[in-house]
Amino acid sequence: MSKPVYIAAYNQSKFGKLMAMTVPQIVRNAIESVCRQINVTPSAIDVGSIGAACNFSLNHQGLLSGLMAMTPGMESKPMEMVENACASGGQAILSVIQKLQLGWGDTGVALGYEKMRDNEGKMDGKLIGEVLGYFSFPDEREGKTFVFPHLFAEVMRDYMKEYGITEEQLAQIAVCEYGNAKYNPCAQMNKVQITLDQAMKIEGINKYIVDGLPLKTYDCSQITDGYAALILATEEGLKKLGVPKSDCVEIAGFAQASDPLKKEGRDVLRPAGAYKAMNKAYEMAGLKPKDVNVAEVHDCFTVMGALGTEVIGKAEPGKGAKYWADGKAAVDGECAINTSGGLIAKGHPVGATGVAMVGWSAQQLLGKAPQELQVKNPRAAATFNIGGPICASVCTVLKAAS
Repeated sequence: MSKPVYIAAYNQSKFGKLMAMTVPQIVRNAIESVCRQINVTPSAIDVGSIGAACNFSLNHQGLLSGLMAMTPGMESKPMEMVENACASGGQAILSVIQKLQLGWGDTGVALGYEKMRDNEGKMDGKLIGEVLGYFSFPDEREGKTFVFPHLFAEVMRDYMKEYGITEEQLAQIAVCEYGNAKYNPCAQMNKVQITLDQAMKIEGINKYIVDGLPLKTYDCSQITDGYAALILATEEGLKKLGVPKSDCVEIAGFAQASDPLKKEGRDVLRPAGAYKAMNKAYEMAGLKPKDVNVAEVHDCFTVMGALGTEVIGKAEPGKGAKYWADGKAAVDGECAINTSGGLIAKGHPVGATGVAMVGWSAQQLLGKAPQELQVKNPRAAATFNIGGPICASVCTVLKAAS
């Protein structure tokens, strides 16, 4: 990487329900709110990128870069909309970094959003199941009402069978994340707490999603509205923004890789692209997994919390669930993973998720996380954002600016 790129500012909405907020309002609010964090106007931003996944299917809106350009000060700038399913937010960050590396500007805004609920905050579960199903291989959708929970229920079954892992071990991941979300004011589920007994007991809302497969309601991430935005800058850009480097985090390593969309016929328990991208990000940053003690991984389902722990190099294949069960992923553990509450308890506004993972990790490294969640002596952070059935992978490694 020729030019170091820094995170100059981060802002997000509370995840959950955006009610009657329209997509144009969401986009403008995301840009202006993150600019206010460092007291600049959007005119200080040179380039931009926006990630979203359901903008066409649920919001009937395309050309989101044109909505960015409607924010006063953002007109006539190089901007684009990117889509990589649930990795759209991470892809937006990479898109901005690439523009900065090309010399198209010194400052950029990366944002992501999703509005998955209606103006009363209600959701149409069947419609959302169908719409998210578009991000899978056509042949693998047949006969599945809720495509992604079904596909990941199969991954969960295979993970448990291959490694001798129990439903209870995976459920502990969700319990830990709900415990973290309690202290994150932006988390969707910060008013809800669950015990391991509740996560395991089939009653009330907690039920098996697909007959004959182990995935339960509490193993799943949330249907979420929300937005998140980052301002990224080169050293020259930080000077223009008036932001001291000491107040910033460097995106020291980043990479992206895509595996085939079809799940069948490849090793989804050891996803080649995910490992390749993560290893490249570590290599670019000049760091190793042992150097990292903060992480956010893409736990769209509890099995991905376990697999993500393995991808970032904190556990051998098959040992990710045990890492959580042993307390190593706790705030005071060896590597604090998903202190935000993760997708399971913080929420999963698809396009915003990758941005929020990087933003929360930066807050941790700057010592700005809520006191109960703040990691003592944070050294470096890793993020792992996926799209589809462990198909697209965006990985970053962050460290304090030097």
